[in-house]
Amino acid sequence: MENKETNVKVPLISKIAYGMGDVGCNFSWMFVGNFLMIFYTDVFGIGMSAVAGLMLFSRFWDAVNDPVIGGLSDKTHSRWGRYRPWLLIAAPLTAIILILTFWAHPDWSDTSKIIYMAITYCILVLGYTCVNIPYGTLCGAMTQNIEERAKINTFRSVSAMIAIGVINIITVPLIAKLGSGNEKKGYLLIAILYGCIFAACHLFCFAKTKEVVPIPEKKRISLKTQLQAVGKNKPYLIAVAGQLLFGITLYGRNADALYYFTYVEGDKALFSVYSLFIIIPSIIGAACFPIVFRLTNNKGRSASIFALLTGISMFCMYFFKATESPVWFYTLSCLSQFFFSGFNTAIYAIIPDCVEYGEWKTGLRNDGFQYAFISLGNKVGMAVGTSLLAAALGVCGYVANQQQNPVVLGIIEHSFTTIPGILWGITAVVLFFYRLNKKNYNRIVSEIRQRKEKSE
Repeated sequence: MENKETNVKVPLISKIAYGMGDVGCNFSWMFVGNFLMIFYTDVFGIGMSAVAGLMLFSRFWDAVNDPVIGGLSDKTHSRWGRYRPWLLIAAPLTAIILILTFWAHPDWSDTSKIIYMAITYCILVLGYTCVNIPYGTLCGAMTQNIEERAKINTFRSVSAMIAIGVINIITVPLIAKLGSGNEKKGYLLIAILYGCIFAACHLFCFAKTKEVVPIPEKKRISLKTQLQAVGKNKPYLIAVAGQLLFGITLYGRNADALYYFTYVEGDKALFSVYSLFIIIPSIIGAACFPIVFRLTNNKGRSASIFALLTGISMFCMYFFKATESPVWFYTLSCLSQFFFSGFNTAIYAIIPDCVEYGEWKTGLRNDGFQYAFISLGNKVGMAVGTSLLAAALGVCGYVANQQQNPVVLGIIEHSFTTIPGILWGITAVVLFFYRLNKKNYNRIVSEIRQRKEKSE
């Protein structure tokens, strides 16, 4: 018998609202990923080694708070559901911390700068976790219809690509405009603006979404038991590995992008031009995921195809520069972003389905706990990618706001092209082994329902 309460069609307004949640996420986290490192080194005046150390240290903090927040969100009981209340409360508070994080104090002592950086960044990471884990888990609570989930994640990814494109296009000129040439003031005002957008988007998501998939009431489950259940969930382990590689590649390259256009191409303004070129391919690529999914019937295989083509396009960019071969450079940029956007939709569409597989395999359903490790994998990847970049630049003699030596320029250039190209290829290989296709998923959901009916 079909469970009509959970296998539902999600209203259009709810899909739009869910997508707006990721608009908010990107006005916080993508802003952080793309601009915080160069803000620390070139505006705040913090050394590369300190930045690299912070990125690694903060992941130990993530290793603690991600599973805790995931577990707490699973146990939350309210008239709004388990996950939506977190958006209502945590988003405005996190917006305030975002503003404090981009409040530069270049006249402070080095020790004071590092302490301030560490405290604000770690609190920001915690705040973002309190929003992003419940937000990501919410998709699985809105329906158990695999095609509806694919559509929801398409709305999410399209919205995210638009937000990322807008952020990358407007941030550099807005910093100059709002700061009137004072980057310290410009970054702070941008953080205030983006913090307000972050909070507003999540409040809209809270207001217009609904949780319909209940998590069975259960006794307290030990961390060991939950970890053992996760270890038996092979599709989920592949998804975590994919998120780790995704984080390393995406955030390492994003952190490098502004350095690339500033020091390799010699014109920071080209970053906005580059971002303008890739915004339309981003939107189209994200929207193409359902088509590829229908052809493969396997979200992991779809992600693998997109990852491989992203890597090939990105690797080829090494042979062209925006200032010397603009047609080829921007064509390859558009192609790589098109394929990346399809991948971004696919990788997040995988996650809710792994929850049902785990429930079928072990009898344990713990959406928030599982999404916490997805988030942790992504953020560990971010730490590895950005800290390795910062460490390499620091060791090789990077000096802020100066002409860089050839070794530093080489690191910046390869970190934007060949290195992420290779990593995307590795990601494609990992996700090729994802076996949970549409037919198997529908069978699993049906068996779960039958078990529940027998137990009633």
